[in-house]
Amino acid sequence: MSNRRPASSTPRITDEQIIELVSKLQQLLPELRNRRSNKASASKVLQETCNYVRSLHKEVDDLSDRLSQLLSTIDNDSPQASIIRSLINQ
Repeated sequence: MSNRRPASSTPRITDEQIIELVSKLQQLLPELRNRRSNKASASKVLQETCNYVRSLHKEVDDLSDRLSQLLSTIDNDSPQASIIRSLINQ
């Protein structure tokens, strides 16, 4: 029995493509984008990506909570309440 993986119909991603994707990802991350050095390890970029996504998720949760609190203070039939409900449900 061979230890080789079966051939896949999906083309393999090349090292150059990985480097390019990591570089593009690095440019999206505020923590890494503003550094003097453009070089960061792939693991650092992925770690910062996870941290950034977590912070964005927390920010969305906080904003949703604030909208919910605001909604509880206004008339449910008002146009503002309708806008807030649509924002919360997105």
